[in-house]
Amino acid sequence: MLVASTEQLANSDRLKQGINQILSIIETYHQPWMNGLVLLEDREQNKHCLSTGCESFDMLLQGGLHEGHVTELVGPSSSGKTQVCFQFASNVAMKLGGVVFLDSGNSFSPTRMQQIVTHISGSAENKINGILQQAMRNIECHAVFDVYALLNVLHQQKLKLKSQTGYQVRLIIVDSISSLIAPILGGSNAHGHALMVSVGYLLKELADRHNIAVVVTNHMVGGEGGTLKPALGESWKNIPHVRLQLSQDHARNVYAVQILRHPYMASGRNANFMIP
Repeated sequence: MLVASTEQLANSDRLKQGINQILSIIETYHQPWMNGLVLLEDREQNKHCLSTGCESFDMLLQGGLHEGHVTELVGPSSSGKTQVCFQFASNVAMKLGGVVFLDSGNSFSPTRMQQIVTHISGSAENKINGILQQAMRNIECHAVFDVYALLNVLHQQKLKLKSQTGYQVRLIIVDSISSLIAPILGGSNAHGHALMVSVGYLLKELADRHNIAVVVTNHMVGGEGGTLKPALGESWKNIPHVRLQLSQDHARNVYAVQILRHPYMASGRNANFMIP
């Protein structure tokens, strides 16, 4: 009723956003209790693995990207994080369903996606156009240049998933989460920290509630002794379920991935893979 009443007001977008945020907060206090058996059944029946399109990557993760998990790809500049996101998005959009790609750096490349889809499909030339059109139709791309735009799109997705029959998303990609959050952190900025945590919890809620695989990318910064470490600090570190580190051998065009953290896999395991 409150949302409907705002339609009569000029410039009602911020008011509606505030109402939706309040409803979201209320909803978090009314989560149903679930025992271990219910959670196990949910995991087995509703939380599937999405193939990445790279066999060795899938083998490392025991099937691919797990629905219900937030997976973080960390790596220095030019380690291939965006290219890996293109690979994930292409394979899921072509074979499994909807992808929401949140682009913070204006780096989304339809041409690159076309190359990857064409390579993955392996179809005769007369079939490629239909496969490509379907894959590109399944990708919903949003340009987000600050954390507020990110939160707005995520809340929109949450409302669409709850209210629109037939609207289905299998994969959400945020490339990159650190470029949106890092500018609001620093010093004693409690507000920036609260926004970061809100983004993390919203991503985890979308993943779990709607059986979506979420992938975010994060750059690396200098740590003690000059060693590189993922950006955004200790508070963000506990948000992703899975943390993977990427590197690239540019001479051979070979990528490497290593598990830094996983709920039920050993850290340190690694694999090499290629992207067309």
